[in-house]
Amino acid sequence: MKIGYIRPYSDDESGTRQRELLDAEGCDIIAAEEQASAKRRIELEKVLDGLREEDVLVVARLFALADSTRHLVEVLDTLDDKKARLVALHERIDTREAAGEAFRAHAHALLELQADVVSEHTKRGMYEAKQKGIKSGRPRKLDDNVRKAIQMYESRQHTLAQIKEETGISKSTLYRYLEN
Repeated sequence: MKIGYIRPYSDDESGTRQRELLDAEGCDIIAAEEQASAKRRIELEKVLDGLREEDVLVVARLFALADSTRHLVEVLDTLDDKKARLVALHERIDTREAAGEAFRAHAHALLELQADVVSEHTKRGMYEAKQKGIKSGRPRKLDDNVRKAIQMYESRQHTLAQIKEETGISKSTLYRYLEN
């Protein structure tokens, strides 16, 4: 079965153009989101849950299907698990064919590349900040509060909840300071 999926986006807010393309592709069913939100993909979830082996999910553009490489990879993995296929008309991707089948591996590689790039930029930024004397990480609590929390703890007259409420020092932070 061919299942079309539509999500509004700026170039096709009503989904009319997408619907025309999916109709021309011969979709048996077309599921359309009512809004463009990346977080609320009710129809996509229904479509993915109901997929059967050899079903084909058809989209006009990959962007209608996923907002990020990570989300695209998750959808591709779901399709693969269910032995269903994907056709993205604008990008000319058809995972029923050998060239399209390789697309999933390429998407995984791109996701890994993005993660490596972000990691490298973060490490470089932290190194440069350290060279400038900027401390990274969570800022330490004020020493007066820590001293007060330790005194309250050692007096054995206060619960951990009371210490946290009065000083703002969490149990784990307090224990970390007590270990030193």
